[in-house]
Amino acid sequence: MELTHTDIKAAVARVAGRLRPVAVASADDGAGQSWLALELLQHTGSFKARGALNFLLTHQENGTLPEAGVTIASGGNAGLACAWAAREQGVRATVFLPTTAPKVKVDRLRSYGAEVSLIGTQYADALAASREFAATTGALLSHAYDNPLIAAGAGTLMAEIHQQLPDLDTVVVAVGGGGLFAGVATAAAHYGVRTVAVEPRYCRALNASIEAGQLIDVDVDSIAADSLGARRATELALHAAQNYDVVSLLVDDADIVAARRASWEDRRLAVEYGAATALAAVFGDQPAYRPEPGEQVCVVVCGANTDPSDLAT
Repeated sequence: MELTHTDIKAAVARVAGRLRPVAVASADDGAGQSWLALELLQHTGSFKARGALNFLLTHQENGTLPEAGVTIASGGNAGLACAWAAREQGVRATVFLPTTAPKVKVDRLRSYGAEVSLIGTQYADALAASREFAATTGALLSHAYDNPLIAAGAGTLMAEIHQQLPDLDTVVVAVGGGGLFAGVATAAAHYGVRTVAVEPRYCRALNASIEAGQLIDVDVDSIAADSLGARRATELALHAAQNYDVVSLLVDDADIVAARRASWEDRRLAVEYGAATALAAVFGDQPAYRPEPGEQVCVVVCGANTDPSDLAT
């Protein structure tokens, strides 16, 4: 399984006019050395809308979208994006969640028109139910990140960033399962841009796989695990890391918390811990990534689906 820039170009054309173009803002008071890609302003509050839309549109074009619609197991950003994209295309969406899912997530999914089924007490129960539902009804089974169409959709973000910052040297992105990373790194390589992949120190599926030279499972223990807590990265992500100009870095939870707080206090941006992971690598008190003088760096602020109550000052 491989992802190419041709796949991303096709996704760019496919989703054109259907998404919010990413806003790029200076992060250093106009000096023009570091930038923020404000993808937290995207539909549903995260980059996931890109992949979900590309996934459904492609299946519609190919005549492979069944009458039973699409199904996914996710109460997070991927589930919201799938429900939103399905609504936009007039497609039925069935989302499976464990019974322990917060009511606010269930209500938000239903606000997008999704049919929500609460099954079991763990994500694994919901995942098994979604697979069974797909098998028995013929519904199209979607995944949060492990699909080339999802990754190609995420890669459209890098195409937009490059359009606004043609002289960019480096893009910094947080990594969970690796859908966003694979798409961004593939597009970045085409433009001659380095990708910095950032993970929490104890939530390092991609970093550990790079170190091992193959995909391996890892334990997950991080404040950012709600969005970055994949136990295994994707083949697409490892391929990108091994074949493109990629730097893999780890940051501590304390730095992630501090970066999230600083994002609010300095810029009034309420970001989720996943987004704060990328910010911590560049803007932390002891940054894991230190740009060279004159290096143009853009940090992807990937999502805002967070409870902001602890940020109030």
